[in-house]
Amino acid sequence: MQSYTIGQAARLLGVSPDTARRWADAGRMVTHRDEGGRRLIEGKELAAFSVELAKSGGGEEDTSYTSVRNAFPGIVTAVKLGDVAAQVEIQAGPHRLVSLLTREAVEELGLEVGVEATARVKSTNVHIDRA
Repeated sequence: MQSYTIGQAARLLGVSPDTARRWADAGRMVTHRDEGGRRLIEGKELAAFSVELAKSGGGEEDTSYTSVRNAFPGIVTAVKLGDVAAQVEIQAGPHRLVSLLTREAVEELGLEVGVEATARVKSTNVHIDRA
């Protein structure tokens, strides 16, 4: 399972690293330390926290989250696989994006809950890139 540093988690959540550290210190985000002493957050834990954070209306900071060239970096929060098609949900800061794509594409990209990904929006289509 992929893990994220405090800085990476902050970027995915759309907050400052200081805010992410405060949340970890307060026990809002579950972290553990690696061999080098860095605090890490498991991908599934970060995905669940990002969904709860979005539902609660955000964090302590009143920051706006904007797309640059219609790219929404975030974390995969749900994957539903069918025989041929799949549905992938990404939480990008306060934004929840849902994309329908082939099951083969999901498997090739290795998309699963807790994985960092970027949703790219063009016209009425959403494309997902694995980070």
